Amino acid sequence: QVQLMESGGGLEQPGGSLRLSCAASGSIFSIDAMGWYRQAPGKQRELVATITSGSSTNYADSVKGRFTISRDNAKNTVYLQMNSLKPEDTAVYYCNVQGRSRLWATFNDWGQGTQVTVSS
Repeated sequence: QVQLMESGGGLEQPGGSLRLSCAASGSIFSIDAMGWYRQAPGKQRELVATITSGSSTNYADSVKGRFTISRDNAKNTVYLQMNSLKPEDTAVYYCNVQGRSRLWATFNDWGQGTQVTVSS
């Protein structure tokens, strides 16, 4: 069983910065892709950014140049540095981690979500 612990959300003014973290723990053999998704009220969950085990990254057009995804493999942790925040970035942010457990079963798990609110 894999547990994901998210942190770093909160209230920030437009133009400000926040950094989200998501640490995976439990029966982990290896982690493949890690990513961040978000869901605003009344909207579907959407991809924000992903990063592979080889550190290749992919971003939604709406966050390119403002957000940076990174990972620390030694800590099984993925980060999302969010700069130049806009009100439209307001959403619940979820981390997603895919990999294999020590029993060699694949997993594709979600964090509990962390609220990010951008408002003056």
